[in-house]
Amino acid sequence: MKRNKLRTLTITALSVIALVTVLGGCGSKDSNAKSEAGSASNAGATERPHITVNVAINGGLTPLLLAREKGWLEEEFKKLNADVSWSEFQSGPPLLESLASKRVDLSFLGDGATISGLSANLPFEVIALLSDGKLSNSIITPKDKGIAKVEDLKGKSIAVAKGTTAHVFLLKVLEKYGLSDKDVNLIALQPEDALPAFETGKVDAWVTWDPYTTKETASGKAAVIAGANEGIAAPVSAIARTDFAKSNPELVTAFLKVYKQAIDWQNANTDEAVQTYADLKKIDAGVVKALLTSSAPSLRAYSQEELDAQQKSSELLLSNGFIKNKVSFQDHVVSSYLEKLSQ
Repeated sequence: MKRNKLRTLTITALSVIALVTVLGGCGSKDSNAKSEAGSASNAGATERPHITVNVAINGGLTPLLLAREKGWLEEEFKKLNADVSWSEFQSGPPLLESLASKRVDLSFLGDGATISGLSANLPFEVIALLSDGKLSNSIITPKDKGIAKVEDLKGKSIAVAKGTTAHVFLLKVLEKYGLSDKDVNLIALQPEDALPAFETGKVDAWVTWDPYTTKETASGKAAVIAGANEGIAAPVSAIARTDFAKSNPELVTAFLKVYKQAIDWQNANTDEAVQTYADLKKIDAGVVKALLTSSAPSLRAYSQEELDAQQKSSELLLSNGFIKNKVSFQDHVVSSYLEKLSQ
């Protein structure tokens, strides 16, 4: 009897141990499964959603052209689960229209377009300085027009893309020599329309930037009557659409990183850069080389001098009635992206 009772107790104890072991195993598997599911869920939550970034080239010879040709921006953005949609504009005003409709996220603007855009409360911020612009703009005239100095422009027709850096430059030069835009006949033309008008003598002067200035003067048919000699700053700004930048600060920094990469490559590979620009813009390589020699691109923070120049330009545009709202330029400069790049 005792033997049977002992046997029964032994079997019962073994059964309990077996049951605990099974339940323990099931609990472990269930816990591991939940842990793995949780990890997968967290990974999905932190993974960047794919995004297409709209990058605009704003005329001229810019390192962004090199970055596009080399695929550097696509390579950098791929690390952040993003790709690039490129667009190109002749000048700032049409670019601003696309930015307002969220078709431009990252680009650069001359002082005129930057200030007019901020005055119109368009949603973008200034993220870096690309050039002080002192070599950017010129007033050129055909040599057969008999216009030798700025004062000779009184009563003459002048082609200019309104709202651009060239427009601001013209207003400053006219003011410097005792004239105003009321003393001349301004003809609003984008560069592709101003070029044939200038070459066929339909306008007396053209306020423009490179490569047009160097190309026209190199032909021997045009002369500069006001340009780098005036020492007028016309800062060029890198910009980012505000909502895009706030949601994707790492992409803004990546954009600046690639811009710097393109500058460094251009400086180290001048001959190849010259040929690339010449092929893309259909300009003589000699002209391109002269341009690159005279004006080196940069990427840096605004200095107080350049902030003051932008503020003075905004006040000039306001007094001339070209913009309607006062601009405090410094309030729109965000330096955190550039600072992040240097860390």
